[in-house]
Amino acid sequence: MKKILLLILSAATAVTAYGQHVLRGQVKNEFNQPVAGASISVRQKNNTRVTITDTSGYYTATGLHKDAAEIHISAVGYKTASEWLTLSGNGEYNLILLSESGKLQTVEVMGRSSKKYNSDYSFSATRTAILNKELPQAIGTITKELIKDRQAFQLADAVKVIPGVIPSSYYNQYAIRGISQNEEGQIINGMRTHQYYFLQPITANIERVEVLKGPASATFSSVDPGGSINLVTKKPLAFNRKEISLSTGSFSTIRGAMDFTGPLDKDRKLLYRLNGAYQQAQSYRDLVRNNGLLISPSFSYIPNSMTAINVEVIYSDMQGNLDRGQPIFGAVAGKTDLHSTPISLNLGAANDFFRSKELMITGTLSHKFNDAISINAAYMKQTWREDLQEHRTTNAFAVDINNQPVTSLVGMQFVQRQQNWNTDNINVYLNFRFATGKARHELLAGYDLSGWRKLKGGGQNAARGYLLKDGAVANTFIPANAANYQSITYNGQTLPRPNVNYFDLNNPSYIVRNISDYNLNARTAIPSALTTTNGLYIQEQLRWNRLILLLGLRQEWFEDITNYKAPRELSFTNKKLLPRVGITYSITPQVNIYTTYLQGYQPQSNTVTLLPSTGNYFWTDQSASRFKPLISDLKEAGAKGELLNGSLNVNLAIYEINQKNLLINAQLPDYPDSLVTRGAERSRGFEIDVTGYPLPEWQIFASYSYIDARIIDDNKQALKGARKQNTPYNSASLWTRYNLTGIAVLKDLGIGLGLQHSGDHLPWFDRSFKTPAYTLLDLAAYYTPGKSNMQIALNVNNVLNSTWWIGAQNYQRLFPGAPRNATLSATCNF
Repeated sequence: MKKILLLILSAATAVTAYGQHVLRGQVKNEFNQPVAGASISVRQKNNTRVTITDTSGYYTATGLHKDAAEIHISAVGYKTASEWLTLSGNGEYNLILLSESGKLQTVEVMGRSSKKYNSDYSFSATRTAILNKELPQAIGTITKELIKDRQAFQLADAVKVIPGVIPSSYYNQYAIRGISQNEEGQIINGMRTHQYYFLQPITANIERVEVLKGPASATFSSVDPGGSINLVTKKPLAFNRKEISLSTGSFSTIRGAMDFTGPLDKDRKLLYRLNGAYQQAQSYRDLVRNNGLLISPSFSYIPNSMTAINVEVIYSDMQGNLDRGQPIFGAVAGKTDLHSTPISLNLGAANDFFRSKELMITGTLSHKFNDAISINAAYMKQTWREDLQEHRTTNAFAVDINNQPVTSLVGMQFVQRQQNWNTDNINVYLNFRFATGKARHELLAGYDLSGWRKLKGGGQNAARGYLLKDGAVANTFIPANAANYQSITYNGQTLPRPNVNYFDLNNPSYIVRNISDYNLNARTAIPSALTTTNGLYIQEQLRWNRLILLLGLRQEWFEDITNYKAPRELSFTNKKLLPRVGITYSITPQVNIYTTYLQGYQPQSNTVTLLPSTGNYFWTDQSASRFKPLISDLKEAGAKGELLNGSLNVNLAIYEINQKNLLINAQLPDYPDSLVTRGAERSRGFEIDVTGYPLPEWQIFASYSYIDARIIDDNKQALKGARKQNTPYNSASLWTRYNLTGIAVLKDLGIGLGLQHSGDHLPWFDRSFKTPAYTLLDLAAYYTPGKSNMQIALNVNNVLNSTWWIGAQNYQRLFPGAPRNATLSATCNF
């Protein structure tokens, strides 16, 4: 650990006025960055003055006398230090603190005031505070500063710069290191939540986004093999700060956000933070709305140096449309024209909607019995509700009376769905710090529980198939029985009449559809279900000279119950012992190398609709747990370094991820919900990212990723060794901001520039075409008049107005990216 250095840089005296003096200055860290929220106490005989540094690190202490004084400084992440001074008048004292990793909070109950694009630490990766450079595993981090500069109001806009993270669609789903996410939900402050992935989370209450690469079952229970996205929310600060921002932009977008924080008592033991955001927006996609409301208060109580408590509430109300993407005309002679329809084309109806509401409360407790033993505990309760009405494709074109595809007509279905969920998380662990000779140990032992409960009362109605002459509905069209079907004529062709009218790609119609016209031939009660995961774990971090050894062992018990507390209750169980081994070696104080091996485990479940599967177990009283669990492992090696006196961080990694027993859709037209197990997949790759300050006024976040993801074993012989879907070989990203403070006439201006590149993709369910590679250019300008607390920003994305696609599933579901668009925002701090 580094020692805290308190260095007096300068002292300037002035004349005495009325026998009282003023002490002022600025507190910075060793990277020349301001330290906000530091507590400054100036003590004299019968006189003590206490103040807090502001967001720029400045402090002022008034009412002092000509005499000796002890200046006492403390800040989270820094060791408390004192210095004796002699005051003979007004003075200016600038202070420097060197950071110390050992002083990081064990549980994150107080916010951070850093203004960097990179974060130096993580709590979630090991459940204890650890510097990222000491973690023997790749972790990508997006801080609130980068989110703000990029105007990344929703999650997908934030994580796309992290190497190896590839958005899969418009939804909250990604392929990480070439592995498609299976988990429905988000990890928030290390706790697993549940909500459908259809609408993107708002980032207004997010301190940073962490992507822990590879399977993380040792940390988060059963989660995705490619990586886990953990959202760390903003926590209270010990000084007053208020921020309000207003934005408007393309696609009828209006946004507002607020972030208020500070102490609620004079001793600064009770702190608060209130985050809120609202968005009302249309889209470049026809009929799509994207409205959202977020309210998130948080309170921290820190009565002494031994105990800290945080309580946080998140309320989210999202209203919009489930955008299933752009349909195109079918392939002709093996050629596919992605431009055959406009990128705005949507198959939905004007009266479609998707509503998602969630309420979450989390409580955390950290208590130190002494310097060697501490306990940490957390509980999270979440309720979530969905209400959906949509018209969507059947993933097939219409067919004529001879069962031949008519590629200008898309088969349609109508779906209504409502469901309610509860989620519970418990996490309790003891932390022991001790030494044996020259070796220092941090031993952690704990228990956690994650429970997802699908409540009674949910259901789904659907209209699909073809109308028979007797008024009944047939799910499929059988040409041999064509005489039994009602028919229609289209361009001189005879077609079976669908239950829900075909969508004509040549002549789109966006009328308000009368759902009473449909025969709801698929009415399904969503069965109640409960999935629980219990885990006992032990973890050792051993530090000896330049070596850090991270060892972990987790025993996990999994149970999936369908028809929970109802007739025909059915239960499946699984259990697994999961190891974790990681080694970090410090070549120099600035450069570490590491290697790691760990395993992942994800049982199939009735409470998760595994992707890219669209299997029907989610809607039945059966359980996908009858299939073998998805198992995985990670082998990784890399290096992490600090350059330019620590102002620039460089991370690189090479890896191999293997996963087995994938449950995917069988892609059988007559049985659209049937499932098969794919034997194995492998992803190998290399990634690098560079973040930090090349110069004091220049910030940068750059990354590159190479991914070779392959199907290793499959029931289809032709797919063995084939390239995996939805993953480019190459992707890269750059975002940089430079403040023009060195040019007098431009000193109030800053400029931002972003580049985003992705190679071509194979669709999820169709290997006959690719979405092309793309490179996008983004620009931004920032204006901060004088030294005011106001900033005006203009962000222009896709400046060259390129046509591009995020990805695709098949001909009926492509996901085109946004054309040129702009956002104008004003932010005020007070």
